[in-house]
Amino acid sequence: MKKTTIFTGLLTLGLLITAPLTVHAQEKKEKESVGDKIEKTAKAVGNKTAEVAVKGTSKITDKVWKGKMAPDGTDVYINNKNRKYYVNKQGKKVYLKASEIKDRPEKKD
Repeated sequence: MKKTTIFTGLLTLGLLITAPLTVHAQEKKEKESVGDKIEKTAKAVGNKTAEVAVKGTSKITDKVWKGKMAPDGTDVYINNKNRKYYVNKQGKKVYLKASEIKDRPEKKD
């Protein structure tokens, strides 16, 4: 009788110890919902659209400074008030100080 009681106690103890481990192992990480994915994509599309639109109008209305580049490697524009700026990834004009403007490296053939 003692052997079966001890065996049953050990079996119960073993199940109690391993049950939380198996439950924890099967938990899945919370996935991004469809709404979150749509929101992230919509922001990316909106930013790109704004960037292209502002760059297009800047090329028409303002001058591009040849041989110079912004800190991120994009074109530098000069407006009618002689202020230098570049267009960032969100489509915003970022005005530059003289020290921030770099020379564009020449292409090697």
